[in-house]
Amino acid sequence: MEHPSLDEAYQGFKDALADADMNVTYDLQSAQGDKNNVTPIAENFVADQVDLIFANSTPSALGAVQTTEDIPIVFTSVTDAVDAGLVDSMEQPGGNATGVVDLHPDAIKNTVTFIADQFDDAKVGLIYNAGEQNSVRQIESVKSAAEGTNLSFAERTVANSAEVQQAAQTLVGKVDVFYIITDNTVVSALDSVVGVANEQDIPMIVGEPDSLKNGGFATYGIDYETIGYRTGEMAVEILKGNKEPKDISVEYPKEMQLMINKKAAEKQGVEWNDDWDDNAKIINDE
Repeated sequence: MEHPSLDEAYQGFKDALADADMNVTYDLQSAQGDKNNVTPIAENFVADQVDLIFANSTPSALGAVQTTEDIPIVFTSVTDAVDAGLVDSMEQPGGNATGVVDLHPDAIKNTVTFIADQFDDAKVGLIYNAGEQNSVRQIESVKSAAEGTNLSFAERTVANSAEVQQAAQTLVGKVDVFYIITDNTVVSALDSVVGVANEQDIPMIVGEPDSLKNGGFATYGIDYETIGYRTGEMAVEILKGNKEPKDISVEYPKEMQLMINKKAAEKQGVEWNDDWDDNAKIINDE
């Protein structure tokens, strides 16, 4: 589906090919949030004999990989390429797909540590689509990272974006903090969670910078345009015939940092910590 992080990754991808002076025609297709649309899109690309498929999200990448073994695929905005079955390993993909994942190895661990440090004994609300494999993997990582802390969790699962607001509302009075991971379904309806967080003074931790700009309070973020650009560089090597996907290791994001939305902190009743002025990138969302 379309949402800001995926859009930024796509723009970065196109910029990389433009900077390499590649003569490229794009056929952008969106599944519109419905996984049932992914395979027909991939099948159409195969029928059209495209030269390369850029798959932007885990469901998109899975659909492409399951549809063709012949057309090269580069992916990004994927949480765990190995666990999703896209590649054999990060170092040796082994098939016709490679790319850049969107989860820094330390992102969830650092985020959970931040929540435990700032909101001791907090009950954390998790909202996600259990049908998104990348989301299930992240939730498992969140719980694993919380072992040894005083954090506890309350979960709500959704099947589509229309269910997100109700899921958030059912957590009111039951949780102290929201933690919205990089779940495509929930992020596409983030405004509904932001509204509940602001109205009920519930700090909302998010999984990426665009959700921060759109009303989240804090994140350990990466730059989606950057990972899209790096994926584009991989595509250039493939399209020029210099390398095959199996020869290009899957990469993690290069950088990650704590980011705080100061306006969101005020709206969500967060007591400001002066250490954030020195240790975080502060944005002032209007």
